[in-house]
Amino acid sequence: MRNYYTPGEVAERFGLSLDTLRYYEREGLLTEVERAASGHRRYRASDVELLELVRCLRDTGMPIAHLRGLAELVREGDHTIPRRLELLREHAGRLAAQIAELRENESAIVNKIGYYEGVLEEAGGG
Repeated sequence: MRNYYTPGEVAERFGLSLDTLRYYEREGLLTEVERAASGHRRYRASDVELLELVRCLRDTGMPIAHLRGLAELVREGDHTIPRRLELLREHAGRLAAQIAELRENESAIVNKIGYYEGVLEEAGGG
């Protein structure tokens, strides 16, 4: 992994717009972004690693406030690992419950599809 990345490189890597990347900065999910001698923003490898986790958690429904809290804990150092672990376990539990609910809903939909396909077959239209 390189030491620094441009905003465009980071946005492309994670499929984000530059506006979303700046939003994450404003919300405190990333450390203060460094600037090159030219004044252009550049992201450290550690920012990219944290952003990878942020995207995963955001894509699985973690609220921005929780993400901000996790990012702050990461910046505070390794003594916060127990609290980070607690936050991630709580999120994993919520995610598992959502997945279970989605599977139940999927089963109901698949059953309804089977029912309608049977109706069509009986009517000679399927």
